[in-house]
Amino acid sequence: MQKYLAVLSICGIFLLGSRLHAQQFDVAVGGGSLYAEHGTYNGGALPTESGGGFLGVSTNYLFKRNLGVQGELNWRVTQGLYANQIPYRPVFWAVNAMYYHPINSRIHLEVVAGGGGQNVRFYNGTYNCDINGNCTNYVTSNHFMIDGGAGVRLYFYHNLFLRPEARIYYVPNNNNGGTATTHPGFSSTYPIRYGAFLGYTFGGSKNK
Repeated sequence: MQKYLAVLSICGIFLLGSRLHAQQFDVAVGGGSLYAEHGTYNGGALPTESGGGFLGVSTNYLFKRNLGVQGELNWRVTQGLYANQIPYRPVFWAVNAMYYHPINSRIHLEVVAGGGGQNVRFYNGTYNCDINGNCTNYVTSNHFMIDGGAGVRLYFYHNLFLRPEARIYYVPNNNNGGTATTHPGFSSTYPIRYGAFLGYTFGGSKNK
């Protein structure tokens, strides 16, 4: 988790340093949950990623009137139970292109699309060590991910806003376990995250 937060922090520092030349720079934190359909693979039922509470952070940089970039990181707060046996925690990260459209001074629309990854840690109760003696109590399944979605930014006090949003993730081969060898995968390659973020806008004009 620390390395993902470090990458996002570096991006945020870079964007904050560039905000004087930008129309708009935003930071936000929030939460929500995940929905995924039930399904099968090779004739067998697979566990679903649905449920659980998620926390997230995001940064947006608007470099033209309606165009920008977004970085976001979302992770499950508490561990789920894979097949009611193995504790696990999924993490989703993405870098997106963003289309931004103010409807009026208080209501703004965001549409995003991009890519990143899904990282799932499975805590199997044993320690796994590399040749350098670094040990962890989990194995990791990594998948490339494509995402898309939208949010509605609602300014309620000066530069503070609430942003309900939804994301659909396409995770190829999410049902075959990826790099982890202790599980066959999840039921859906299209998990959907939904929730709301509280954010603040630096610079720019919300009336454009």
